[in-house]
Amino acid sequence: MPAMAASPSVELIELQRELHALVAGQSGEYGVAAIDLRDGAMASVNGETPFPMASTVKLAIAAAYLTEVDQGRRSLADMINGRPAAKAMEAMIVRSDNLAADQLFATLGGPSKIQRWLTAQNISGIRVDRNIAQLLRERGHLADYKDVATPRAMVELLRTIDTGGVLTAQSRAYLLGLMSQCRTGTQRIRALLPAGTLVEDKTGTLDGITNDVGFITLPDGRRVAIAVFARGGRNRQPVIAALSRKIYDRFTDSVRNAISVFMRLQ
Repeated sequence: MPAMAASPSVELIELQRELHALVAGQSGEYGVAAIDLRDGAMASVNGETPFPMASTVKLAIAAAYLTEVDQGRRSLADMINGRPAAKAMEAMIVRSDNLAADQLFATLGGPSKIQRWLTAQNISGIRVDRNIAQLLRERGHLADYKDVATPRAMVELLRTIDTGGVLTAQSRAYLLGLMSQCRTGTQRIRALLPAGTLVEDKTGTLDGITNDVGFITLPDGRRVAIAVFARGGRNRQPVIAALSRKIYDRFTDSVRNAISVFMRLQ
């Protein structure tokens, strides 16, 4: 994974401390990473620990398919099991439809093809082993070592989608538009953010696993990529919401304080 620069500000050092304190009081295990897409400033907790991705892997499927659309090898109008790829993509991202995900998986060539796409983008820390049906047939997800991602790797995937130059502006806008309509994440990243905050996300859920990853747009227009993975314990959705609000507040404060310092120097 490419190194992400920018020395941490006082606000982000404080954010990291607050995130650690919040998860330390929970019964489950949490992995969190958040990166300012403008300057690469990052905060994380258990950022290098692999967590089961669950349906957050669907972002990699979507990005891999759209990459081939941009290369002229596929089209969103292509028919996949009787419906246009665009409809399958919408079902997969907006409603987290597992059948649509597996149909796109199969069209692309299966998990190994997604893994090769990740490798081509220099994204390490994510492994894709099974399609969704295979994943759901197996048990033991809390201790799974397959189909996992570290929080830092997941925000690198998000950064690649948003600013990595892999997708054309049209494909990027299309995918982000679908993520903004996510129907399964209202109680996670979005839950405690100010009304009207733009969130583009993708959830993931298995027995004992609750995830949400995506983008938050701050009041000044800056964008933050965030990944929160939760494993075991209770109250995972409220904790994801609380972690997301802390991230929003601290990244917003970093802008306010920078403006305040600038004004004092004038």
